[in-house]
Amino acid sequence: MDENLKILLCEDDENLGTLLSEYLQAKGYQADLCPDGEVGYRAFLKNKYDICVLDVMMPKKDGFTLAQEIRQANTDVPIIFLTAKQLKEDILEGFKIGADDYITKPFSMEELVFRIEAILRRVRGKKTKESTMYKIGRFTFDTQKQLLTLDGDPEKATKLTTKENELLALLCAHANEILQRDYALKTIWIDDNYFNARSMDVYITKLRKHLRMDEEVEIINIHGKGYKLIAKEEEENED
Repeated sequence: MDENLKILLCEDDENLGTLLSEYLQAKGYQADLCPDGEVGYRAFLKNKYDICVLDVMMPKKDGFTLAQEIRQANTDVPIIFLTAKQLKEDILEGFKIGADDYITKPFSMEELVFRIEAILRRVRGKKTKESTMYKIGRFTFDTQKQLLTLDGDPEKATKLTTKENELLALLCAHANEILQRDYALKTIWIDDNYFNARSMDVYITKLRKHLRMDEEVEIINIHGKGYKLIAKEEEENED
């Protein structure tokens, strides 16, 4: 990490909390571990955090209550919930409060870091400027107009559906890296159930058809994880 980003980590399981904290620090983050929601809230008021990772089931103050209080103090800081609960109502409750992501236990620490990095990239993107134009090989993708244009030729422009547009925008935001399948499902479809997963597969197939005119662009399956948009990166150096 090029900058020491601060994470508020609230987890009442001492062993898991210590493991997560050490892993995050090894990855270059500064992680402040709090054993319950009350300690977590006091830490939040005293320090400036880039992201909050909160266990839902905690003594003294649960994760949902803590998140609501954090949201009252700061509407922008990203929040990820950690929980053993897999009930749909709980997941929806988390998103209603304003969670950015939700991970059910058991999970791999690597997955947590992927999610943190994805959210921080998204937040940074919004802060600098909302990226509405992407270059994907020979294609130009305008997310506002929902247009995918080949070789800059208006005659070769494809109008995308809303879902195609949202999914391609997520893939572009994670170009040349893994877009976690359940993250994409929760972001676009809200729920990662079987029906929605099949629906996403259909949209991936449609996007592949739209992109097939450029052989150097492809969406590949990463087994058990998600998808990766492979495209030559043509980044302009802008300060």
